[in-house]
Amino acid sequence: MTHPSILRAAWRPICAAGLAIVALPASAQQQDEQLWTQINTNVPLTEDVRVTLEQIARFSDRQDGLYQTEFGALLGIKATKSLELGLGYRKVGAHNGNSGTNEDRFRQQVVGTFGPITTRFRVDERFSPRGDEIGFRIRPLVRYNHRIGAGKTAVFVSHESFFLPNTTRWGQRSGYERMRNIVGVMLPIGKQMMADIGYLNQFRPGRSGSRAQMDHALNLQLTINIRGVLFPHLND
Repeated sequence: MTHPSILRAAWRPICAAGLAIVALPASAQQQDEQLWTQINTNVPLTEDVRVTLEQIARFSDRQDGLYQTEFGALLGIKATKSLELGLGYRKVGAHNGNSGTNEDRFRQQVVGTFGPITTRFRVDERFSPRGDEIGFRIRPLVRYNHRIGAGKTAVFVSHESFFLPNTTRWGQRSGYERMRNIVGVMLPIGKQMMADIGYLNQFRPGRSGSRAQMDHALNLQLTINIRGVLFPHLND
């Protein structure tokens, strides 16, 4: 279990700058300080086909440390020079103070790369042990990378919205569910690895009488490109 004071010390140096974009007064919403970590390993099968292995761990002050883990794989197929199609699966675990449930998720996505701008349109199918209904989720994302100098170092900003088209008896409610905004820096580590370090702001509007939720997270992601082959680079 991660002690709250450790999380505060880890995220505050980067998150302090992001507090200026808080959308609502603090008194009107719940706030949480978090740490998000992710490791992606890209394994090329051919020049146009890859498998990405994913590991995610998320920590929260309000939810008593580690509250969510995700393990998955994604098959990516390059359709054109700018577009990649993806099909994947994730096993999601809920821990400690997380009131959610374990999930099995299937997903389909289209990733477009247009110079410094990368887009992703993803559809999730969520399966919960609390019921046999499928919860659908639509997640459009856009990211802008601004290179610094002639190398691979870059600063970036990204936005992702979550739309839920249906309601389930096990807990999903239809409507606009959340947004995620990230600002950070992308750093090369040798020839085969890239690190994203940034501030993540996640906002969930209050619905059905619940209070709005604002999460401030230090976001750390390591991407490993086996054999040095580069693929579209995004945060989850």
